[in-house]
Amino acid sequence: MIKKIPAFLLLALALNFTVSAQDLNKPKLDSLLDVLAANNKTMGSLAISKDGKLIYQKSVGYSSVEAKTPADAHTKYRIGSISKIFTGVIVFQLIEEKKLTLQTTLDKYYPQMPNAAKISIAQLLGHRSGLFNITNDPAFGTYMTTAQTHEQLLAKMAALKPEFEPGEKYKYSNTNFILLGYIIENITGKPYAEVVKKRITDKIGLKDTYYGGKINPVNNEAFSYRYAGSWKLLPESDMSIPGGAGALVSTPTDLDKFIEALFAGKLISAASLAQMKPATERYGLAMHKIPFQDKTGYGHGGAIDGFLSSLAYFPEDKLAVSYTKNGGNYSADDVTAGVLAIYFNKPYSIPSFAAVKAEGLEKYTGVYACPSLPIKITVTKDGNTLTAQATGQGAFPLDATSTPDKFIFDPAGIVMEFKPADGTFTLKQGGGEFLFTKEK
Repeated sequence: MIKKIPAFLLLALALNFTVSAQDLNKPKLDSLLDVLAANNKTMGSLAISKDGKLIYQKSVGYSSVEAKTPADAHTKYRIGSISKIFTGVIVFQLIEEKKLTLQTTLDKYYPQMPNAAKISIAQLLGHRSGLFNITNDPAFGTYMTTAQTHEQLLAKMAALKPEFEPGEKYKYSNTNFILLGYIIENITGKPYAEVVKKRITDKIGLKDTYYGGKINPVNNEAFSYRYAGSWKLLPESDMSIPGGAGALVSTPTDLDKFIEALFAGKLISAASLAQMKPATERYGLAMHKIPFQDKTGYGHGGAIDGFLSSLAYFPEDKLAVSYTKNGGNYSADDVTAGVLAIYFNKPYSIPSFAAVKAEGLEKYTGVYACPSLPIKITVTKDGNTLTAQATGQGAFPLDATSTPDKFIFDPAGIVMEFKPADGTFTLKQGGGEFLFTKEK
């Protein structure tokens, strides 16, 4: 379940040879995660599997900062939209059992949805329905932490105006997979949680993967955080909402086992898997393509609350890599990029981070406005960290760089270059540049 789904980083690495567990540079992998953790850039867990065998696992940070509970191999994280692969697998199982087809239209189950008679199961799986993404609804934040019935969510989703005609183009929408989860329940007569357990987790022996609920630290479930001078606990989405779009919790080791079992034919047929895998585009039916220079991987990313996760499988190398995190603003894609570079013994430098003295940050603080944008940005100091907050949005931490007066927020691609003497900064994002001036 994600409010905004970051695309997988297209890693330009040449993967020219196989790496054995004996050749794996484990000290360098340790160093990468240790440096990120020491600089409060990440808290999370990594697992690498080769030929169905776990060859590397490491966890850093805390599952609960307040209780100082260290994360370990069995710490469970909300995995967000990686849940969509599980949903897709169940849909194809039902298709193989002739209880559903890719051509079945949505009106058979939910005729109240806009364009229901023109939206197929395939279009829901491939994000081509045109249905508005409920997590992009401005009102979503007002109820995301409150339990919702199917009827309540259906009414909310049905009221949202479609963005385009079914089949016209691709656009990611959690609405599609919430509906697919409901359809699975309709066909099986069982709650989605029970269906996942029976058809996937029990079938292949996943002991740490299940439908989430209120986070339970006694069960070694992680809370999520953002870092702004110190770790700040984030609100929990109520798991009655994401359903088949993002309600599962898991561990990287379990996720590796899941995708290995999927590609080994233990869950659906080879023909069904071929339909799930993207052909020419980045997204197929419940699955992303993850291209490298001469390799192609498959998987999905996920984001919910402060959790970020990634899962990738490279069939030619029989390599599975999964990373889950519950805090820190170093992107999951950049962690994965570093892990793969190290795995394939490619040139890679462990990142370094510029230190900033707290007493030097006051010159940047203030409320800034830009004539061409309808927002103001408030810059404040929180301990040794500079934070920024745009009108109507959450605060985010700014990382110092080796260039004086230049700060970044990597997950959103934001660069802020200050001129303290002028009381201005230039915001750079997505190719645009905007000058902000401090209000007197």
